[in-house]
Amino acid sequence: MRGPRIRELPEADRPREKLTQRGAASLTDAELIAIFLRTGTAERDVIDVARDVLAARGGLHALARASVQEIRNATKGIDPAKAVELAAVFEVGRRLARGAEEQPRLNSPEAVHELLAPECATLDRERLYVLLVNTRHRLIRMERVSVGSLSESVAHPREILRPALIHSAFGFVLAHNHPSGDPSPSEADRRLTRRIHEAADLLQLRLLDHVIIGAPAPDRAAPYYSFKENGLL
Repeated sequence: MRGPRIRELPEADRPREKLTQRGAASLTDAELIAIFLRTGTAERDVIDVARDVLAARGGLHALARASVQEIRNATKGIDPAKAVELAAVFEVGRRLARGAEEQPRLNSPEAVHELLAPECATLDRERLYVLLVNTRHRLIRMERVSVGSLSESVAHPREILRPALIHSAFGFVLAHNHPSGDPSPSEADRRLTRRIHEAADLLQLRLLDHVIIGAPAPDRAAPYYSFKENGLL
């Protein structure tokens, strides 16, 4: 059963007016999404379309992980422009969640986790990052060099090392996420780390650490794994 259409609601309960008068926190997830969608279809109100896309993707957190195509396919009434705008909004949120500091100091795996955890929490595939740092271990550039499958991120060493060479970085930290939340390294992770370490040495580049980003859990000491801390670098 569909809810009342926006024009049938009291003016104070319409999403835009409600946000203006009571603040964004007063809106439901569907009302927030409806503001970005702006219009529905001839058959369905924009709030109904917003409810449908949330239900199809399994809620706001899951919707934030969706690709543009997945957002489009979630329900009728989402055209390409609306899907792109929603994807952009979620990316803005991820960037803001990483914090206001422009150049965080990546001198520990905790700092790397703090930088990447908000973004990685929304991913359902492995993503590999190259974090370039200066002599004070301040971040100067972050490169996303690959997106992998559900269980493995694949990248050639030249794709990983190229950013460090191009930008003349003092050193770099390799990082990737495990969508399962378990940061324990796989044998593929160990092989990749050895290959990159050997290649970096040949090019006189400094691989400072390889950090696997996981998620907090009662049965693990930390939500990340550091190859350096574990004596593997």
